[in-house]
Amino acid sequence: MAKGGIIAALDVGTTKVCSILASLTDNNRMQILGVGVAPSRGMSKGLVVNLDETRESIRESVRQAELVSGARMVSAYVGVTGKHVSSINNRGVVAISRGDRLVRSSDLERVLESARSVTIPGDRKVLHVIPRQYILDGHPGVKDPVGMHGFKLDVETHVVTAAMASVRNLVKCVDEAGLEVADLVLEPLAASEAVLDPDEKEAGVILCDIGGGTTDVAVFRGGSIWYTSVLPIGGYQVTRDIAIGLGIPFDTAEEIKKRYGNVAPSEMAGQDFGTDSLELKTDNGYVIASRDLSYIIKARIEETLRMILAGLPPAGEYGVIAPSGLVLIGGTANLPGIEAFAQEVSGLGARVGIPQDIYGLTEALYNPAYATGVGLLLWATKRQVAGYAESQAKKGNAFTRFFTEVGRLFGQG
Repeated sequence: MAKGGIIAALDVGTTKVCSILASLTDNNRMQILGVGVAPSRGMSKGLVVNLDETRESIRESVRQAELVSGARMVSAYVGVTGKHVSSINNRGVVAISRGDRLVRSSDLERVLESARSVTIPGDRKVLHVIPRQYILDGHPGVKDPVGMHGFKLDVETHVVTAAMASVRNLVKCVDEAGLEVADLVLEPLAASEAVLDPDEKEAGVILCDIGGGTTDVAVFRGGSIWYTSVLPIGGYQVTRDIAIGLGIPFDTAEEIKKRYGNVAPSEMAGQDFGTDSLELKTDNGYVIASRDLSYIIKARIEETLRMILAGLPPAGEYGVIAPSGLVLIGGTANLPGIEAFAQEVSGLGARVGIPQDIYGLTEALYNPAYATGVGLLLWATKRQVAGYAESQAKKGNAFTRFFTEVGRLFGQG
């Protein structure tokens, strides 16, 4: 994409649909032009369960973003999540058979295609084949082998697959809402672009996106993706527990979770009010105890954190799996006290991830709930800038070859 073009992101979640329009400036920075957020209907645990409702939720979100920005959203990078997503690590290998034994970009394409040829069921689709590291003539840890000399090139990859039917249903909703799908991106991969820094990815970090219906987990080590999973649990289950535990309607439970929710009961009661618990009132007249609310929230968040930790692969030869700890995103990460509680449960450092490297209409986006939407834009920006640079380099190489050949011919004359 040439500089100055419009890029768009679409995050279709269980509780909200977020559309973001942005432009790429001359210095390759992303400027936010408009944001649209609409309640999500027709989704459950990252899956489309009602095509019509999901389509209309997308349309409303897009309409809001277009109204704010004054620009059209023609195509978008779309996030994918859900319990149907799975991943494996695979390896590919090719020979460098040319006489100069020089690794070229075409060799990277060949070796990644080799790694892509993993056997998967016919009802699944490969979303990503992400290189973790290259191995040149048996020497591991090579980040970019292009331009190096060798006889054999291996690559270790992280292959992400999704259920074909689930992906098609999502794409159908986006298409019927009037948008083209520019690309499908696993949501934690996208979100990592917005909230993780290179040092964390190099040392080892666990990204936890606790959304409305799912919790996405991604582990980064050595600067690349190492492990991904999607758990069918999220903020919806917290609200449901509150509703059941306190005997109140679901909508009321959601209201008090957002208004009064806190993972640490002691931070809400006793210290400033001289009582063990505060009485919290809702708009429709319900009165609940702060202590009861916080204990319910704390129990569900602890269960979620322990499920995340239990699902992680063993640390292996590298020792501690994530020296940089946990980075929490998603709407549930807004709960006060969640950082300290995550540290207590995991025994690792923890912080809430706030999207970075954006400007323009950004006030609403400095929130862990919008990490995926911003990350989708950054994912798109990085790849489009790289593609633009590569196309320019190819043009330059073509001109160089042309003038070299002309010079050679005239030199012979």
